[in-house]
Amino acid sequence: MRAVIQRVTHAGVTIDGTIKSRIGPGLLVLLGIEEADTVADVSWLSGKIVNLRIFNDGQGVMNFSLKDTGGDILLISQFTLHALTKKGNRPSYMRAAGPAVAVPLYEQMIRQLEADLGKPVGAGTFGADMKVELLNDGPVTILIDTKNRE
Repeated sequence: MRAVIQRVTHAGVTIDGTIKSRIGPGLLVLLGIEEADTVADVSWLSGKIVNLRIFNDGQGVMNFSLKDTGGDILLISQFTLHALTKKGNRPSYMRAAGPAVAVPLYEQMIRQLEADLGKPVGAGTFGADMKVELLNDGPVTILIDTKNRE
């Protein structure tokens, strides 16, 4: 799994002109799922996301996690995070999981984030044409790949 995690002051997702989800301060998480991903990746990544200390304390130091601040999460599926661009100019998405693998893991990630955060999270709709808006705070953007746990 690959995640692009952005600290935001607000974010939202619109599908077919209708607002599907909107959050205030917190994290926008773009999630790419590949065929090799498992529930173990979901559990590990969710724990990382909710405990990342990327929110400012009273001295302006990134010392607080999402759990500490009570912020929100907006989770958006994004298969393009697994784009292969080595050859030519048209990306290949061969590594991105198909719906049979990706949908259950995406839904499990929603449930796991909710359990780890202790409240509902916002989400897009898997496979939909989504319009995502955000105001990146900082900007703070973190990339995490469960296959490269450093």
